[in-house]
Amino acid sequence: MRLHTMAAAIGLTLALAGCVSSGGIHPSGSLMEASSLKSEHSLDGITVSPAAWPQQDWWTALGDAQLDSLIAEALRDNPSLAAADARAQQAQAAAGVADAQRGPTVNGGASVAGARLPPALSPGGDSHFSLAKYGYASFNWGLDLWGGKRAAWEAALGQARAAEIDRQAARIELSTNVARAYTQLGYAYAQQDVAKAELERANRARDLTRQRVSAGIDSQLQLKQSDSEVATAEQQQVVATRAIDAARSSLSVLLGKGPDRGLDLARPQVLKPTALTVPGNLSMDLIGHRADLVAARWRVEAASKDIKVAKTEFLPNVSIGAMAGLLNMGGGNLFTLKNRFYELGPSVSLPIFDGGRLRANLAGKDAQYDLAVAQYNQTLVAATNQVADDYNALQSVQQQIEAQQRALDAATQAWQLSDQRYKAGIGNYLEALIVRQQLLQAQQRMAALQSQQVDLSVQLIQALGGGYRPQAEAHEVAAASTSSVSERSL
Repeated sequence: MRLHTMAAAIGLTLALAGCVSSGGIHPSGSLMEASSLKSEHSLDGITVSPAAWPQQDWWTALGDAQLDSLIAEALRDNPSLAAADARAQQAQAAAGVADAQRGPTVNGGASVAGARLPPALSPGGDSHFSLAKYGYASFNWGLDLWGGKRAAWEAALGQARAAEIDRQAARIELSTNVARAYTQLGYAYAQQDVAKAELERANRARDLTRQRVSAGIDSQLQLKQSDSEVATAEQQQVVATRAIDAARSSLSVLLGKGPDRGLDLARPQVLKPTALTVPGNLSMDLIGHRADLVAARWRVEAASKDIKVAKTEFLPNVSIGAMAGLLNMGGGNLFTLKNRFYELGPSVSLPIFDGGRLRANLAGKDAQYDLAVAQYNQTLVAATNQVADDYNALQSVQQQIEAQQRALDAATQAWQLSDQRYKAGIGNYLEALIVRQQLLQAQQRMAALQSQQVDLSVQLIQALGGGYRPQAEAHEVAAASTSSVSERSL
């Protein structure tokens, strides 16, 4: 008896010693502190304000009712948003499955089968047809002693929250894309205006040059130069028309409609760039205002929960099972006490040898966490630099507009003076048309700068989060982050 006891003890010791272990496997990624991303010098001299963030309906500040209706139409009909909604619903369903797996399961079944056994297998040696009737109910519950099932549910819930925030990010991106395409449409119309005026000017200049050649004042060289200017003006008019068609097509796609939808659009008004200032603690504030950053942080927390799930698989698993039913062989009544059977008992399982599967799975979860951390850090760095770059670009364009306005004023005055000289008989009209060309060029540069100013304003709005306000999600992420630090050290 003692030999049997000793052998059992030795066997148990060897089994436990050979159990798979998670030792030595851990993630290496660490979340970047937003305060480490300095932007004070890049934003030096810029007014800062804690109330600088765009509003939810930021596009109304651009001052165009048609744009307001187009963004509302795009948010309602664009197919890409339906895809984002479907992904969010899919993630929510996965969280529901993970939550359901935490509870017990109850199953039931019944069957009736008939068979004719050969004489060699039949009792008494005579072959006859018999029925087997069977009915049962079972209960099983895997106890979550180490919190693995809860962690799996929390991981799925984190992914669902990230998908929900991705849905909001898709709406922000769509609204800014509509505004930018609408801005391009307005600039294309301005290009067309200048191209038409330039073509008219070039034709007048050529007519005058032709008359001067006939009078022997100018040569064929001047006439050919005039022909070249007319051809260039015609080409620019075609380019402007194509730009209008392209902008209409882009808007049709964003609205989720066919190409004819763009043909119904009226000419945009001159949009007003939105005035925004940047908060002092830029990187920290971006974490709570940009949907992509909040979603990335939720994915980091979900990955940390997956690590806990993988670690609990190394530990003993305890489950409780029960089964009861009725079984009858032959033609008698199934529902009698003598046909009943049942079983009840707990079960324990412990991984001893699996060829390295559990360790490889844990290593994969660690790598997934490191990837999520790297993606979050990358998003944070890109977001901070994007805001600073967009803001500085916007400031640069504003300075260019101020300089171009002085050039435009000077060109306007020069045209007025040349026109007055011609009417007073001091100068000729061809000289005045040359000055007119300089004015049109100045007007074209100003239209391009004003369009760029509005476009950069919209880009800055998107970089600041587009009016997204995830205060509740940010608090939940912070709480989850605090709890996950201790869990990853298990």
